[in-house]
Amino acid sequence: MKQKLLLILLLTFVSGRLAAQTKAINEEGFISIGGIEQWVTISGQDKTKPIILFLHGGPGSTMSQYDDAIYGYWKKDFVLVYWDQRGAGRTFGKNAPETVTEDYWIENPLTVEQMTADGIALSEYLVKHLGKQKITLVGTSWGSILGAKMALSRPDLFSAYVGHSQIVNEEAGFLHAFNTVSKLAQSAKDQESLDKLESLGPPPYGEARKSGQLMRIIKKYERENATPAPASWWKLTSAYDNEKDAQDRYNGDDYSFLYFAGHKAMGIKSMGAGVNFMQDGLHYKVPVYFIQGEEDILTPKELTKAYFDKVKAPKKEFILVPGAAHGHNQAVIDAQYKAVKKALKVL
Repeated sequence: MKQKLLLILLLTFVSGRLAAQTKAINEEGFISIGGIEQWVTISGQDKTKPIILFLHGGPGSTMSQYDDAIYGYWKKDFVLVYWDQRGAGRTFGKNAPETVTEDYWIENPLTVEQMTADGIALSEYLVKHLGKQKITLVGTSWGSILGAKMALSRPDLFSAYVGHSQIVNEEAGFLHAFNTVSKLAQSAKDQESLDKLESLGPPPYGEARKSGQLMRIIKKYERENATPAPASWWKLTSAYDNEKDAQDRYNGDDYSFLYFAGHKAMGIKSMGAGVNFMQDGLHYKVPVYFIQGEEDILTPKELTKAYFDKVKAPKKEFILVPGAAHGHNQAVIDAQYKAVKKALKVL
C-alpha cells in the first residue's frame, strides 16, 4: 500500500513537471516579414500569458542578445518577444552581403513606413501563432516611433501601448536638446563641449556624423544626473558572444543610424525628420502610457508632456521617473512593468 502511494505521488509530481514544461515557451528563429527574413525570439514561463512585443531603440540597438538580467523577471507574467528590426542585429546579418558597401546602404533604404508595416506583420503573426486576440507594445526611443505608428494604425491588434523616451517631433526634440546642452556646458565652463557645439551649430544637419557628435555631448550630460543601469545588464548570452554577431550588430547600428539621421551627400533622407505626432498622432483607440525619464535631454519631458496633454485615448497616464535619463535603469523597467500590468488589469 505504501509503495502504491509513493508511486501515485511520484506520478503526480512528474505529470506536474511535464505540464509546467509544456506551458513554457522558448522559441527563436527567422520569420519572413516584409519580404525578408527577420530574427525573432519568444520566451516565457507560460505561453498562455499576455504577449509583450519590445520595440528596441537605436534604431539599431537590438535587445535579443542580452540575458535575463533586464526583463527576466517579467517571464512569469508575460510572453516576451524581442525582434531584431530590419537593418539591425541578426536581421541585418541575414540579409546583408558579406562585404557591406555604400552602394548597399543607398540601394536598400530604411523607412518609417516599411518598418511600421514590418511591426504590424510581426504582430499579426504573433497573434495567430500564439492564439491571442491582442498583444501589448513597449517601445523605447526609436522604437516609440514604431510603437505609436503601429498602435495608431492597427488598434485592433493591440491591448495597450507603452512608450518609453517617446519621440514626439524629432527635429524639435533634437534642437531642444542642442539648446539644453549648450546652456549646461556654459554653466559648467565646459570649453571642449562649447567648442564642439559652436562648430556643429544647431540642427538639423543632414550629415550623420554631426548628429552623432551632438548625441555624444547629450549622453555626457545625461550621465551626470542619472542613475545608470548596472553593467551586468549588458552581458551577452553565449549564443551571441561571437565575432559574426558582434560585426552584424556593429554594421547594422551604423546602417540604421545613417538612415535615422540622414546623409545628404549620399542622398539618404532622415527617417526621423518626418516624425511629428503633434500633427498626426493625437487620437489613440488603445490605452497609452508614457514612461519619461526626468533627466532625459534627448527626448525632453517638456515635449513629451505637451504631447501627452493633447493625446486622446480610452486611458492615458504620464509617468515621470526621477533619476532616469534617456536610457534604461531599474526604475524605468519597474515603471514599464507596473504600466503593463495596469493596462492589462493584472495588478
